[in-house]
Amino acid sequence: MSREIFSNAIFQFIALVLLSAGARLAFGRNPTRRLIANMAFFGLLTSILLSHGIEPYSPDIKAEELSWRIFVGAAKSVWWIGGAMVLVSFVRLFLILERKPREGRLLQDLIVGAIYVGAGLSVIAYVFSVPVGTLIATSGVFAIVLGLALQSTLNDVFSGVALNLGRPYTVGDWIVLDDGVQGRVIETNWRSTHLLNGTNDVVIVPNSILAKRRLTNLTSPEESHGVDVRVRVLPTKPPSAIEETMREVLLSSNRILKVPGPSVTIVALDGNGVEVELAFRVSGVGGVSPAKNEIYDLVYRHLRASGLQLAPPVGDSLADISAAEDGVLSKHPGSAWRLVNTVPLFATLTEDEKEALVAGIKRQTFRKGAVIAAQDTSLTSLMVVRSGVAVVERETQGEHIELNRLAPGDIFGERGVLMGALEPGNIKALTFVVAYEVAKDQLAAVMRERPSLADELGVLLARRIDSEKHLFGEEILADSSHPSTLTAKIRHLFEIQHVIRHHSESTAGR
Repeated sequence: MSREIFSNAIFQFIALVLLSAGARLAFGRNPTRRLIANMAFFGLLTSILLSHGIEPYSPDIKAEELSWRIFVGAAKSVWWIGGAMVLVSFVRLFLILERKPREGRLLQDLIVGAIYVGAGLSVIAYVFSVPVGTLIATSGVFAIVLGLALQSTLNDVFSGVALNLGRPYTVGDWIVLDDGVQGRVIETNWRSTHLLNGTNDVVIVPNSILAKRRLTNLTSPEESHGVDVRVRVLPTKPPSAIEETMREVLLSSNRILKVPGPSVTIVALDGNGVEVELAFRVSGVGGVSPAKNEIYDLVYRHLRASGLQLAPPVGDSLADISAAEDGVLSKHPGSAWRLVNTVPLFATLTEDEKEALVAGIKRQTFRKGAVIAAQDTSLTSLMVVRSGVAVVERETQGEHIELNRLAPGDIFGERGVLMGALEPGNIKALTFVVAYEVAKDQLAAVMRERPSLADELGVLLARRIDSEKHLFGEEILADSSHPSTLTAKIRHLFEIQHVIRHHSESTAGR
């Protein structure tokens, strides 16, 4: 081998390696550009080697000088590694086994590992001329010892491969194991799966345990999750009436899905109670607790509005049920008084103030489908739902956007009474609705005696406005919707500040 040919071959090889390294730095981690760069490098290197009589896929049996043999060995090794990099780039770009971020790429990594192992064995066979078969046979004992030492680790690895192939869950799914461990899958790797539980802690479960345990995927095949709630009611009315009340409970919920529709089933009946099951779905596992809390609150309110009571558990006595409430109702049997007692807004009023409020309110009824208040109109009275369900629905460019659902104890018309503002949507009765009307002058008289009521109304109105802005991103009111700002305007409108100042001056005079 002449010195000129040797120098030329080395120069071309080094130049190609440096050019390839520069291209990889310039292209970064872009998989398509990296594949093109690897293919170009492998093709040019093959051309250079063959042009100098070097066959990288054949053992080197020629007796040449030491420097040439070292160069040929290095060039062959780089050629095999370059071929492996081309195959790996193909696998990373086209063999897409996962569709979600942070998904464990176990099977893809196995294929990549097999490619690099094959390249290493090829280097041993065609560069160092070592019989690969003999090498594999002599390493069998070492493999057995290593396998026994890494038995637990290998169990986790192969369990991870099985789980990845079966795909019982993916990153983002919420799973529950049969021993009660549960959480959202945030990462899967060779050895374990990481779950984020309800208390925001990371639970690391080995893959071998997951492969053996029975698990329930709460997110698959869809994100929505089913929930069941059971309620026992005293049998003071027919089961059909109790069922209808429970349907109104589900109809008035803002947190459950409307499609598929919820259902009510009477599951038991005895002398002490009627047991009813409410089944519904929520958009995700995270919405289960808020939805159940809302349903329990609505059950309580609708039962009181319907004159029903919760029944004790099976086997308990009925003797002491609602003794305190019965005493109040015997003194004030009217439904208006019962409603005022259940509305948190009027909780701070004294007995005399409640009596005055009840004496002046008017009862209004609305049939199913009736429009109680039209969009962009201003109500002049505060309305409190006594029974039934109503919906607040905004119509914009032919599209109907549901803002809120109203149940017994809910209030509407406060923005017109307090601010002179317009209703953001049509308030329509979904069932037969009974509501009590509190006139503006009557409400003003109560607030002058109980100024804290203005604070409560300001907070209520601010929450309504913020919720509506969140739903359709419009400015419902041109004024600020901060609770303190609204409270100040309410106090000014009803001259509550003047009353407080007068009260303070009278106190100082004493």
